[in-house]
Amino acid sequence: MATGDDPNPMEEFLRQFGIQPGPDGTFDINQLVGPLQQAFAQFSQQMSAAGDGDGLNWILVKDVARKTTAASGPDPTPSPTQAASIRDAVALADLWLDEHLAMGRIDTAPVAWSRAEWVEKTIGTWEHLTGSVSSSLTGAVAGLMDRPEPEFAGMAAMMEPMMRTAAAGMLAAHVGQGIGRLATDVLSTSDLGFPLTERPVVALLPTNVGAFADGLDVPLSDVRIYLALRETARQRLFAQVSWLGPQMLALIEKYARDLTLDSAAFEEAIEAQMSGGLSPERIEEFGNQLAGKLFKPVLTPEQTEVLGRLETLVALVEGWVDDVVTQASAAYLPRAAALLEVVRRRRASASTSEAALKTLLNLELRPRRIRDAANLWAAVRAQRGVEGRDAVWNHPDLVPTGADLDDPLGFAENGHVTPAADDLDAQLARLLDEERGKGDAS
Repeated sequence: MATGDDPNPMEEFLRQFGIQPGPDGTFDINQLVGPLQQAFAQFSQQMSAAGDGDGLNWILVKDVARKTTAASGPDPTPSPTQAASIRDAVALADLWLDEHLAMGRIDTAPVAWSRAEWVEKTIGTWEHLTGSVSSSLTGAVAGLMDRPEPEFAGMAAMMEPMMRTAAAGMLAAHVGQGIGRLATDVLSTSDLGFPLTERPVVALLPTNVGAFADGLDVPLSDVRIYLALRETARQRLFAQVSWLGPQMLALIEKYARDLTLDSAAFEEAIEAQMSGGLSPERIEEFGNQLAGKLFKPVLTPEQTEVLGRLETLVALVEGWVDDVVTQASAAYLPRAAALLEVVRRRRASASTSEAALKTLLNLELRPRRIRDAANLWAAVRAQRGVEGRDAVWNHPDLVPTGADLDDPLGFAENGHVTPAADDLDAQLARLLDEERGKGDAS
């Protein structure tokens, strides 16, 4: 039992349901069964949208994400005029790109998305990438129920389902807010540097594009075409290079599997809920407050290696896009070089997207070597031509490594020596095989 002025969270939790201790200050477990069962049933009905306690309810995640985007400002459905402007920009981008890359056009029509539509269209990928995080809930909740007070030992079995439900709801709110924040910042489908849709599609978000262009000394139409060039090139790459997107997502999934919840922060949030009343609104509030505190900050050596590989791949993708778009736009967009610098500064800054990825997956994705990658691709193009540059993507063993970025001319002339497969490569191969198996079974 708590002493002095320190409140006992479990006692406060029981009091909110009208359950009081006896004259001696203890609870009689036999007398608690009926009231607790009634309280649990009432709470379970309230939290029916939060999931079953063993995972996340993605309807709730999506609802929180939509609320987050709505709270950030107006998010109108793109008008027919905006949609037509994006279709025209992508059509022009396709024409310009045809001469400057070997990848053919994709077969999906370009579209304009609101922030809410970006959430809807990418939620399936986020569910896959963050699914392993929810598996950490069982251990975290078990730790919460391991309390030293003997009078509460008999209640643990009854309370654990409620605590699992509360934890699942809080984590769903946390994940939903991270996705919602991303939606307020991204400019296009794969603006983060990796694919988020099942099929390649070029989509721009007019609201976010307008905010990006605000204050630039460049016409909005030029900004739109420039961003359309970047997204179209990126989607052509993902469509043509079948191994690239799955390997990037497998790296993220591998990284997420080793995430560990910060038990102390999680327990503090749960106890605060218990003392103030468990309700869907308070659970969402505490899920939002966990931003930046949910995961243990220390990465394992394997996570550090995975993150390095992922950052190199993102740098290679974005550096390749830089080179392709610079060549394709040189004769048509006088301010293309200035726009490239704006994009680079945006990537280098602590953006909303970076903070949201940190919230979602403790992922600080800062591919610092994009300029080096762009220089490498330019050197390969000068040495081997456009076809030779793009042929490097034909197999993962041909793609530059982090070490190759230090010697772009050497790579352009000789390529690199293929390293022997290590344990991490074998694990990623297994992940990719599992994904192919799922696709075959569906």
